[in-house]
Amino acid sequence: MEKMAEQLSLSGSCREETSGAPALAGPCVADNRLNLDVYPDGCCHFLRLLKEQREEVVQIEFLRLSSNDCLIGTTLDSLPHLEHLKSLVLKGGHTTDKFGCLQHGFLTGLPQDFGNLRCLTHLDLSFNRLSTLPSCILHLHSLHTLLVNNNSLVALPENFGCLSKLTFFSAARNMLRDLPQSIGELSMLHTLDLSENILHLLPEEIGNLQHCEELVLYGNSLLSIPDSLANLKSLRELSLHSNFLVTVPPSLASLPNLSKLDLQSNCLRAVPAEIQALPFVDLRLNPLGETEPFLWAGESSARGLRRIRILGENRSFLVTSEGCKVVLPSEIHFCFPPGATSDPVQITFQHLKPDPQWVKLRHHDVLLSGVLELQPHGVKFQKEVQIWMPFVPPQILHEHEVVVRTFDGQSWSDLRTRVEEKGGLMVAHCSVLHFSWFLVVSRLAQDECKVPARGTFLFSSVDPNIKVIFPRGVTKEPRHVKMQVLHVPSKEIHEITADAESRASPLLCLSQDSMVDFLKPVRIQLPFPPGVTRLNLDQLRLHLLHGDLEGQTWDDITSQVVLKFTHIYVTFEVTHFSWYWLWYTTKTYVEGIAKKVYERLRLYQVNFIALQRKKDPEQVLLQCVPKHKVDPVLERLQNRYRGPEPSDMVEMFEGEQFFAAFERGISIDMDRPDCVDGRLSFVFYSHLKNMKEVYVTSPVDRKGQAVKGQVSFYRGAVPENVPEDASRRRKGADSLWLATLPIKLPQLKPHCDENPGLLCGFSFPPLNLGNAETGYLTQANLLSIARRMGSDWQTIGLNLGLTYQEIERIGHNNRDDLDKQILGMLFSWAQQNSEDPDCVSKLITAMKESGRQDIADEVETIIDLGRQKYSKSIRRVGLEPESSTESSAIA
Repeated sequence: MEKMAEQLSLSGSCREETSGAPALAGPCVADNRLNLDVYPDGCCHFLRLLKEQREEVVQIEFLRLSSNDCLIGTTLDSLPHLEHLKSLVLKGGHTTDKFGCLQHGFLTGLPQDFGNLRCLTHLDLSFNRLSTLPSCILHLHSLHTLLVNNNSLVALPENFGCLSKLTFFSAARNMLRDLPQSIGELSMLHTLDLSENILHLLPEEIGNLQHCEELVLYGNSLLSIPDSLANLKSLRELSLHSNFLVTVPPSLASLPNLSKLDLQSNCLRAVPAEIQALPFVDLRLNPLGETEPFLWAGESSARGLRRIRILGENRSFLVTSEGCKVVLPSEIHFCFPPGATSDPVQITFQHLKPDPQWVKLRHHDVLLSGVLELQPHGVKFQKEVQIWMPFVPPQILHEHEVVVRTFDGQSWSDLRTRVEEKGGLMVAHCSVLHFSWFLVVSRLAQDECKVPARGTFLFSSVDPNIKVIFPRGVTKEPRHVKMQVLHVPSKEIHEITADAESRASPLLCLSQDSMVDFLKPVRIQLPFPPGVTRLNLDQLRLHLLHGDLEGQTWDDITSQVVLKFTHIYVTFEVTHFSWYWLWYTTKTYVEGIAKKVYERLRLYQVNFIALQRKKDPEQVLLQCVPKHKVDPVLERLQNRYRGPEPSDMVEMFEGEQFFAAFERGISIDMDRPDCVDGRLSFVFYSHLKNMKEVYVTSPVDRKGQAVKGQVSFYRGAVPENVPEDASRRRKGADSLWLATLPIKLPQLKPHCDENPGLLCGFSFPPLNLGNAETGYLTQANLLSIARRMGSDWQTIGLNLGLTYQEIERIGHNNRDDLDKQILGMLFSWAQQNSEDPDCVSKLITAMKESGRQDIADEVETIIDLGRQKYSKSIRRVGLEPESSTESSAIA
């Protein structure tokens, strides 16, 4: 007790300095529960309670502590005194590092006398730093539930099967390579989750788990599964997706209770007919019918490397000196060769939406992917790491090239990139020695060379008629020069000049890595504009234009240089590099015409669409679509959505911001992170979707009438380096408006939720899913969710775990009433899972798997609100300092 008092005194003074947490006042132990993991210094509070209210504390049965707490080690020594403890949660993941990544807890083991907790039935040690399972756990013979997710376990004890009363075991996202044979002795086990490990084989003894109903093995490295799985007569769900299976036993089809078999994303090229005939099997993303296994280019030399598939919410993976191959959920591939790093490195990643404030596109660049951030930033590898990034194929391939662009925190640079087509995806393949931010862009094809003192030539790969000749003595030190060429459609010139005789050569863009002029003139060769030769040349109509590096100003320099002519070429000499453009026209102000044409080349013609889901008109899809894509997009959406014709055509720059505002009686959630002053914020990228789906509401009472509103689109911030004239035209209130489209919310019909007690004839007891810390889903919440499901209810029910037989029974019993079918399914599931602590997260996952991200978002919003309310309530009883942020209350 003296040692405890000393620790409390030390921690108390630290807490007063850092957080100002008040001392506990009054009894805080209620109903034999003590939840101290959702606010700072929980361990300190526990030790203080143990000192001041020992008689009450030693009687508690349920305890939650954060293993991110610096006093967790001292607290562990006190836990064996809680002889009545039934449930203990010592999870990490309650704090984040400077990059926003969840931090693992401090637990690396448990004291040996921990095994004296004879009453303990539930133990959660997730998100810690366990490399081996503490041996004292094997003495907890009353244990029913054990969770050790997100640790670094490489193996389970050989006598793990001695935990004979275990019904739920989860060791997801560890580093397990194999399983002990004794796992087959867990005869009472109902759920076994070993997802996202590196298992290569399963022991035959796993077939002895006679009561196992759910077996989760996705995200491993399994090449096959044992035939003994056919002995699991109680099995309802078998998840094997994202492995490397080349075959599955046909005997799986004989399992009497199996209702979900997930085999997607494997290497199955042939599947037994019995398996294919199952109505609940998922075989997507397998090379069915192919004769050769799928290999990414460059991976043949990496055979035998450990394979890692990142799934779910996991955002990190461990790279060791052995090397590995990694696949992210977005199908981004990595290959870390052996020796790439000498010490283990924890790599974290996240996908970011491109923000024009820091994703700087150059002229005529097209963004083809989102932004991938890899951390730690600047980490240096000893061997090159290969990256394959999928991208949207650019519409124009000629004159352009695809490159991976990386950001070092200060500037962007392009990597040497090879484009490949694998598995139906276009991927950009590059090699790097460091990690930072990466994205894929299409840029003007670039030719480059190093110019030595003896001189050289540089030809354009886009137009071989364009070349630059560097004479001997042109420079003392070698210089690096780059060339890009842009062909200009004659149609653009004719429309702007209203002169069919006006034409121009390709635009030549030259740059170098030195600010010093060349020592001798450099000769440039350009072809005549189309249709012009030396024979029909009128020199008074020929103009050589010089542009700055941003295309903002153009000067006619014809009189300042000596133009020499061959039959089809014009040559001239310069001592510094810029942009050069040869024009043939009778117009007098050719510089202004060139500026307008160049501006037009950077603009995209687009249309806006606003569609409402047929089954749920409150769900609105907004999208900005390039003109040539409008018809295919509408054709793809017409079965699920309806709405007005697309807007009139408008012009936008790549990377230009715009807003959507709902008006005339229609509104949206103003708390959305993408909502600015009541308007939805978008950024236009010609090859990305530019799409959002939102739920709209109306302050108007729709029981008596429909609401006829509208959505209007307005310009926002203009990208940098836009021509001055174009920027000027975008100023002022009138010029900001782009388009308006009608939105109609129909009159509401009476719903069964107007009398929640009746539930459309159903009689269910009041339901609250979840818990106070994470937020409840109430019966009213479930009714709101049910109202949005529509005909997707059967798919959602299957993804929630209901059997086909249950779905068919609910459908048949309520065959004349869709509302009753939906309520019957949802509330039947809720009743069955009301005691499951993870039921809300399972509901969210099922909605996402069913393609109903909108409902998943709604549930997450309700839960977030519940967390905030709970955080405020615990502040009122003095368990959390007022100055702490809500982000510290992570359940």
